[in-house]
Amino acid sequence: MSILKKPDFEELCFRQKLLSDETTMQYNHAYGGTIPFPREKWKDWYQRWIAGQSPYYFYRYIVDEDTNEYVGEAAYHKEEKSGQYVCNIIIMARYRNKGHGRKALTALCAAAKNNGVEYLYDDIAMDNPSISLFQRAGFEIILQNGEFTRVRIKL
Repeated sequence: MSILKKPDFEELCFRQKLLSDETTMQYNHAYGGTIPFPREKWKDWYQRWIAGQSPYYFYRYIVDEDTNEYVGEAAYHKEEKSGQYVCNIIIMARYRNKGHGRKALTALCAAAKNNGVEYLYDDIAMDNPSISLFQRAGFEIILQNGEFTRVRIKL
């Protein structure tokens, strides 16, 4: 159904498209919705997240195995302030509810574990339906407030 792939630099155009898609980024409405990712930011971003091979950053595209199309992104990074590894899964709106998120989250957790990460966290907006995806993948709710739900999984 879906696999993770390390993108080449020129393929960052998909990330730009993903983050600028209003329907896809609707979940992020409380924080501004779409996220600009202009080409002039690609070089520094690519070096930090992919080319530098830092153990604190992991980023992959989610690929539909049947069509070989990019359908989203999966990532995690270590936050400086908290020292926690925070994950991120974004599925392009038109590809949602087809199992890509579940498979990508499972693969992301496996990659994090292989890289020595003990726990993964995510903060999910209260109105974001993906909370059930994380719970089905084994994440537990550790905090809820009026703004978000924090989930965690021990790898």
